[in-house]
Amino acid sequence: MGHQDHGHDGAGNLKVAFLLNLGFTAFEIGGGLWTNSVAILSDAVHDAGDCFSLGLAWFLERVSRRRADAKFTYGYRRFSSLGALFTAVILTAGLGYVAWEAIERLRNPQPVHAAGVMFIAVIGVLANGAAAWRLRGANSLNEKMAGWHLLEDTLGWLAVLVSGGAMALGAWYILDPLLALAIACFVLWNVARNLRKVAMIFLQASPPDFNMEDFERKLRALPKVLGSHHTHTWTMDGEAHVLSTHVVLAPDSDRTDVMRVKQSIHDLLARHRFEHVTIEVELDGEQCASGHEPTCSLQE
Repeated sequence: MGHQDHGHDGAGNLKVAFLLNLGFTAFEIGGGLWTNSVAILSDAVHDAGDCFSLGLAWFLERVSRRRADAKFTYGYRRFSSLGALFTAVILTAGLGYVAWEAIERLRNPQPVHAAGVMFIAVIGVLANGAAAWRLRGANSLNEKMAGWHLLEDTLGWLAVLVSGGAMALGAWYILDPLLALAIACFVLWNVARNLRKVAMIFLQASPPDFNMEDFERKLRALPKVLGSHHTHTWTMDGEAHVLSTHVVLAPDSDRTDVMRVKQSIHDLLARHRFEHVTIEVELDGEQCASGHEPTCSLQE
């Protein structure tokens, strides 16, 4: 089956991020056993969940590139947003777990094998940082959400590295949970912002960069156009948009006028990423194709 060109290899980026995370999870399990650190072993379980999340995001990104068929006539692009939704839910649960563990550590600070933890933290920063860097400049919300997931892991290991160094110099065990809480709050804020965008996509809100009122005002100012109605717009995945509208033309309009108006509408939409545009043309006084009253220049 054919694929759509999204302008960059989003699925390939997610694949690399997934493989890096998978390799580090295996390393982390061995490191946790080596340092006898329950905290690192617990984080290995968390990273295993990350692997599942990234693997799912990679799979859904690949699915989203399929062309339209009889079942999904607009194509599969919204599967990418579904991946972002799953990642956000898993990441939020993971952040909740980190926050809970941090609060428990604040209540009962515990000593750790500082040198071993710092060594594993360096590998964690490099592995997760490389995966997050791979997803820099992402376009789709799926990649952006996965990027935040990886950034959370990178910052988390950076905090472990800093606190490990501090604990190697003195018993500042409280520093680790404090940094963990700060990072969890920072990442959760950004996840919430992106999750809102995902929700708007599934609720079929207008594209955030498209001004519907301005478009309709310019549309009705076109020569021969007396009015418009049933104008709807939504976005498939935050990148590719859809618009449909009914345009009412003067009764003396001919085929040339119709074609000129259609082209003008496409010109109005040219700077936006509309992949599907449907224009229904009606002459003043005709019955609306949707079965409503005859159209007129005063109808909205």
